[in-house]
Amino acid sequence: MNNQIGTIQTLEVLRKIDTGYVLEDDILLHHNETDSELEAEQFVDVFLYQDKKGQTVATTQLPTIPIDAYGWSEVVEVLPHLGVFVNIGTSKEILVSKDDLPLFEDVWPAIGDELYVTLGKDQKGRLLALPATEGVFEREFELAPDDLLNARISGRIYRTDREGSACITEEGYRGFIHHTERKEEPRLGELVEGRVIEVKRDGTLNVSLRPLKQHSMGEDADAILARLEESNGVIPFSDKSDPEDIRGTFNISKAAFKRALGKLMKERKIEQRDGKTYLVAK
Repeated sequence: MNNQIGTIQTLEVLRKIDTGYVLEDDILLHHNETDSELEAEQFVDVFLYQDKKGQTVATTQLPTIPIDAYGWSEVVEVLPHLGVFVNIGTSKEILVSKDDLPLFEDVWPAIGDELYVTLGKDQKGRLLALPATEGVFEREFELAPDDLLNARISGRIYRTDREGSACITEEGYRGFIHHTERKEEPRLGELVEGRVIEVKRDGTLNVSLRPLKQHSMGEDADAILARLEESNGVIPFSDKSDPEDIRGTFNISKAAFKRALGKLMKERKIEQRDGKTYLVAK
């Protein structure tokens, strides 16, 4: 029966015992894994999995995600250096291995995030939840219509790295968030809100998590003031600084940095000298 772990089977009840029921092939169905009384020779639909002892056991709580099908599953536990466990609708919570998660744990899913997974097995035959590949998303989700430019969207992150993050919108469209269009790297499985900045010919979206320029200028200016206050009133940046140095420190573009500097100089809060920016003493 090990080859049927993770599948739904229709099995005959052989007999009732103190702890539950013995099904055909000596599969144990515990009392707490069924909400009804069963009789010998009755057939019952069950989901098969391994318990902590490695024994094949059954539950009548059927999963929302069977093997060879994909669905969204909520993260219910995070174990550093091991992975995360997701709820598939049964009493058995399934591990998403760290091997299928981002390298850095600070962008692992948090409890309440959701992953798009299917059921599979590792080389030892143990049940795992496997995140969908890019090919699965291309096959299962819709092409975006042309009229979404500048639309506000919510989406779930399904891939993230230093280059950018991929998401699925709540309408089922694929989107990409370039690293320049986010202030920080979102978690895998996180629900984010943004706006569509391009609808591409292949039916995917380019999405920004940043506010519009007129809204972001104040936030960027506040970040520069905070850095000045932390640095005794001077930072080695000006409107002539290298764009990569600016992005590496403030995680904003040079254009956004210059807009924020202009705002602060207009308000007489800062001044620039010799390639540096100084906080104006009050």
